[in-house]
Amino acid sequence: MKRKYLPSLGHFCIPFSPIGYFCLLSLICCLGLSQAHAQATEGYSGSVKASHENMSAIPVSYSRDFLLLQLGHDVWSGLPAGVSTRGWNRDFNIALLYDFPFQQSHFSFALGLGVSTSNVFFKNLTLNIADSTSSQLNFTQDSKYSKYKIATTYLEIPLEFRYRQFERNANKGFKFALGAKLGLNTDAHAKGKRLVAGFPEVEKFKTRRFFNPYRVAATARIGWGNFNLYGSYSLTPLFRQNSGLNVHTYSIGVCLSGL
Repeated sequence: MKRKYLPSLGHFCIPFSPIGYFCLLSLICCLGLSQAHAQATEGYSGSVKASHENMSAIPVSYSRDFLLLQLGHDVWSGLPAGVSTRGWNRDFNIALLYDFPFQQSHFSFALGLGVSTSNVFFKNLTLNIADSTSSQLNFTQDSKYSKYKIATTYLEIPLEFRYRQFERNANKGFKFALGAKLGLNTDAHAKGKRLVAGFPEVEKFKTRRFFNPYRVAATARIGWGNFNLYGSYSLTPLFRQNSGLNVHTYSIGVCLSGL
């Protein structure tokens, strides 16, 4: 558990977070895919190559939704009576998945690696995740913070069973996917902003003691071309057993897919 006091202005630093590792891995994967594509298309011009046996035109490359970018709203279900979140609880996900099409079919299976982040906001309420003397989580009325949130980050393995109208081009037509995400919690913290002697101040309490280290979530996507709606529901609780809270999360939002 860390407690930090940070001024709103002045020096700052950006840690190499799990998202940073994922972006680096994504860049390496994209370079690898580009090299493989270049090798596959070497010696051919245009978007097709001719078969030496039957001279049929076969597409060299097509979109199979390798990249998913999702932005949505998070909801905590199972909160105690009188406790509610406020505003837009931001849910952001990025994932790279490799698509394995079923032969002679509009269906495929995809598996990959991703990062998921969540920021859930409360008004005049705080959660005692920084209390090292307590074994139970409790919300407390507290109006000293102008903004207060609970943030989490997960490293995930997403998998999907997919259908698309145009089997050789996911950038066009109707498509939907059902799947799951297996996640590992890599960060959890509470963050509050307030005024002290007229100056803005940020307090950050970082600990994963009360949080379930693993998450399994069911997922769904439906859309047209590169634009989709997505939803997910966590089958495992957000917090550990016997922590005093039995919260499950679900999210809905928009998804941009491609590559």
